[in-house]
Amino acid sequence: MTDIFVSEPQKPIPSIPTNIPATETQRLAIPGHNHKHFSSFRLYPEDVEFETEESDEKIILLLRAHPITNVGWILLAVLMFFVPGAARALGIFSALPTGFGLVISLIWYLLIMVYILEKFLNWYFNVYIVTNLRVVDVDFYNLVYKQVSDANISKIQDVTYNMGGVVRTMFNYGDVLIQTAAEVEEFEFTAVQNPDKVAKIIEDMITKDEQVKENNNL
Repeated sequence: MTDIFVSEPQKPIPSIPTNIPATETQRLAIPGHNHKHFSSFRLYPEDVEFETEESDEKIILLLRAHPITNVGWILLAVLMFFVPGAARALGIFSALPTGFGLVISLIWYLLIMVYILEKFLNWYFNVYIVTNLRVVDVDFYNLVYKQVSDANISKIQDVTYNMGGVVRTMFNYGDVLIQTAAEVEEFEFTAVQNPDKVAKIIEDMITKDEQVKENNNL
């Protein structure tokens, strides 16, 4: 009799080369590499740079929160668009002087557009970057303020991930936790796509870094 409480063995996650493939054909052959600017999981994005990038540094992963995390504020914005119409239907504007209802509606719609723009920019510019030298966490707060934290690969002590919950399991996203010996002791890549692959890539880079150190000591 089949035991329904025994889970099927998970397939091993294939290693992704941490050396940047030399040609575009080689990069396209690796799942995850694409040219979509709004993708939440970009592998070897050749059209991306960041402020503190060093000359010999290559970006391996560019991550954002999974697009499904935007559903909440998108639905709220849609509902907000119907508020002026509901106010008119209920006769709320009829008690105001002529033209005031139109002015209030225009101001309301302007606030909605500002809200949508703020939420989108917050999602688009809050990114997590994994390079051949370090991990970088860019926290975008507004157009005039952001916080950037990083840690060298050699400083990373442990990498774990979790993706509990039905929605996270269905859409394959979760959190990657990185423990380091750097000034920032913990990095959290929140709600990223393919958290198992992200953790595997970082672990492979740690192993490679240790092997390089061992070879240099020989």
